[in-house]
Amino acid sequence: MHAHGPSPHKIDIMNSSAKQPHSHAASATNSKALEQARAEFPVLEKLTFLNICEKAILPRASRAAVDMYLDRMQAGRVTRVEHGEYVEKARVKFAWLINADSDEVAFVRTVSDGINSIARAIDWHPGDNVVLTTALEHGNNVYPWSHLKRLGVELRTVRPRDGAIDAEAMIAAMDERTRVITAASITLAPGLRTDIARIGRAARERGVLFVVDGVQSAGVMMLDARTDLFDCLATSTSKGLLGLYGSGFLYCRREVANKLVPAYLSRTGVDSAGSAYSEGGSEAYHLVGGARRFEIGSYSMAAAYAVDASLDLILGLGKEPIQEHVLKLSQTFTAALEERGLPVSAPSGSPLRSHIVTVGALENGGHDFSHDTRLNNIAAHLKANDVVFTIRRGMLRFGFHFFNNMNDVNRALELIDACPGN
Repeated sequence: MHAHGPSPHKIDIMNSSAKQPHSHAASATNSKALEQARAEFPVLEKLTFLNICEKAILPRASRAAVDMYLDRMQAGRVTRVEHGEYVEKARVKFAWLINADSDEVAFVRTVSDGINSIARAIDWHPGDNVVLTTALEHGNNVYPWSHLKRLGVELRTVRPRDGAIDAEAMIAAMDERTRVITAASITLAPGLRTDIARIGRAARERGVLFVVDGVQSAGVMMLDARTDLFDCLATSTSKGLLGLYGSGFLYCRREVANKLVPAYLSRTGVDSAGSAYSEGGSEAYHLVGGARRFEIGSYSMAAAYAVDASLDLILGLGKEPIQEHVLKLSQTFTAALEERGLPVSAPSGSPLRSHIVTVGALENGGHDFSHDTRLNNIAAHLKANDVVFTIRRGMLRFGFHFFNNMNDVNRALELIDACPGN
């Protein structure tokens, strides 16, 4: 089953789509739809939630979907195949989100599970190398590659440039022994975008596998498997996809997947020609084509029900309108912070800006703390007034999604202005 073109499932949030021509009327329609979608998150009546870069808040529709799953489990009459329909619907919708085909998408547990699945499926030889920017990657896109050193694999670490992953330096670091180049589409801190399309073109020309950690982009910022030219991409459902912890997606380009041999195998990774879940195995088997060969064991059905519903919400609003909306909010917030003399990582107007806004100096602190007294005071005041955000690598970190609006921006700014000693 393929996923190009419009989503095959009805989406009720709005009638205008991502293909609608941009106009004042279209913007007004999108704004109305975004405000309607905000009502899906009742917690926003109590909190100013600027923390999508760490975790999701669950929309009503996803909560209702999980409740339906639990009701079905309690009733005991729904078959495993019927539950599995939600797995397949969610797979198709995620494929549509990133402009892929559904057989190129696997359900995995986490980002690290997806990345490890690829890292362990490659036939490594001593002297092979992996290119990455260790200083800006989450540990889950470092440890799987570092673990390969025991096989004689070299890690070629590229230095950041102005707090961002340097695409040109990454490309220059590749040679004839490079097997993988890997990067976050948006770094966890300082939250800057990576030019993955440029890296993707260079990697494709050289026959190097390009693996992307897309967790800070998926569901919020545009990802396109056909134009960004990544070969593999891993994400979880617990951030921008507005789902549950312990579940995620792995995209692997069909041509690549069919050449990789997974380190672990279960029935879901075998071409079983429609046999039942409970049937016995056979010593003679063939790997299923595409990314599904990386799926292991039973699916997290509750997570599939949840993300199926949240993907309806995301696709109903449209990929481009969501990106446009969050970039407008981050631009406004960034410019206002600059006016207040606060050090923002990506200046207003920077092409590296994303939906994440970070304040402070990178590595001037750590996880949940900063060495900057002014930032600590602001952080304490915001938290005391129910603004949800994080501190990462010593920087205040704010993340916007489609449910945020200018009232959230203004409230955060008003509290910063009112912060004692600021």
